[in-house]
Amino acid sequence: MEKLRIRKSLEKEMDLTLFQTPEYGQEKGYSQVFRTIILSRSHEEALNFLFKKFSVPDLMPNEFNGRFMGTGDIVLIDEYRGGQHYFQLKSGGWKKINRVHLR
Repeated sequence: MEKLRIRKSLEKEMDLTLFQTPEYGQEKGYSQVFRTIILSRSHEEALNFLFKKFSVPDLMPNEFNGRFMGTGDIVLIDEYRGGQHYFQLKSGGWKKINRVHLR
């Protein structure tokens, strides 16, 4: 008798929260401007999804009142039991940071 293998999806549910300062270039005053839940295979894939969504005007949600995503913006990826991970957009790409940097 042949065993059937059920392949688990490689995608995980991730709760993404985007934090921005009121004006581009500020280092303090971050507040939550958007939150969504997606299925993603990796942090990099999730961050790229969010960057594209907030860099292309036609993809931005109608209810979004923030600005285009830019250097300094912070994303929280909550994987529930997998933990919380903070990333900040730097000139060279995304950098993992401690939540202490979120002011």
